[in-house]
Parts: sequence; structure tokens; C-alpha cells
Amino acid sequence: MGVLPSRRDNVVRTVSRVLFWVIVMLVSAEFLLATYGKYGLLDSPAYGRFVDRHGWLWLHLAGGVVAIVSGPIQLLARWWWERPALHRRVGYFYFGGVLTASAAAAGLIATTPAPLCIKIGFAGTALAWLTTALLAMIAIHHGRVERHGTWMIRNYAVTLAPVLFRLMLPVAIASGLAPSGALISCLLWASWLLPLVMVEAFRRRARASTLSCNAVR
Repeated sequence: MGVLPSRRDNVVRTVSRVLFWVIVMLVSAEFLLATYGKYGLLDSPAYGRFVDRHGWLWLHLAGGVVAIVSGPIQLLARWWWERPALHRRVGYFYFGGVLTASAAAAGLIATTPAPLCIKIGFAGTALAWLTTALLAMIAIHHGRVERHGTWMIRNYAVTLAPVLFRLMLPVAIASGLAPSGALISCLLWASWLLPLVMVEAFRRRARASTLSCNAVR
């Protein structure tokens, strides 16, 4: 016979969830400040790799910051249960950011002189981002709220891929790996595949816990 989760278990689960999102927000904020700060001045050396591609870069940066910032609002806020119209508007804003950044990413990929393996890595990330967003939109269009929420969580996990990539690259180099095209390509794939695997693992664990609780009621 199963055992109902204790109050302590619920507190630990809630605190863990809060800490997780605090860490995500802090790391994301640092990413935005550090990465976007490089492009604050038009004569910044960071623009060296984007000669004649400033437009694609700015669109990608703009769409990316919209998605990174508005994502937690959609996933964490409780007001949207009472204000679905507002939730829908913010959602369109979020999806607009995803589409804008993805379209710009396609332009950047098509015009970059980077090796093919890196192009494929970026293209895979963009495709995963668009696919999870599209499936979330299809789900809510058919009134499948729970499935929509699940796909939105997956989509935001892919949204954070650049944040995770920026953390993984220096760690890989510090461990002795050469910063080659192959390494960058592998990290690009890992930066969104690993979060998706973690999301699915947590979902399965939560579902198992829910089924266990229901079995003893």
C-alpha cells in the first residue's frame, strides 16, 4: 500500500522547485547581460563575425530575449487561470519571439562561414525550438490544455539551450578538449537534448508519484 506524501515532502518539493527557477532566472539574467552586452556599441569587436549580417543578428537577439524573459511568466504565473485572455496575449508575444529568433537564425546559418557540422548543430536547435512551439500551439488549438503545458515546458527547455551552451563550452575547454568545430557541434546538440531528457525524467517521476497517491485514496 502506498503512502501519502508528508507535509515535509511537499515543502521540500516546493522549495526545490523555487530554488530551481531562481537558479534558472539568475543564470539566464547573467547570460543576457554578458552576451547581449557585447553588442551594446555598434563598433564592438563582437560584430566582427557578423559583417553585413547585423540585421539577422539583431532580430535573433530581440526574439531570443523576448522568449527567455516571457517564458517563466507563462510557466510560473497563476493569474492566467483567471485571466486566460491575458495569458493568450503573452503567449502570442512569446511565440512571436520564438518565430522571430528562429527566422533570424535561419538567415545567420545560411550566411555563416562556419563548418557544416556547426551549421547543422544550429539548425537542429532551431528545428527543435520551432517543432516544440508548433506542437504546443496545435495542442491548445484543440483544447488540450495539459498537453499544451507539457509542450511549453519542453519548448522553454530548448529556449534555454544557448544559456546552457555558454556554460558547457568553457567547462569542456577547461577539461582539456580543443575548441574545434566537432566539439561546438556536439555541445549545440547537447545543450537542448540534455534539458529535454531531464524534463521527461521529472515528468515521469511526477506522474508516478501522482499515480501512487491516487492509488491509496
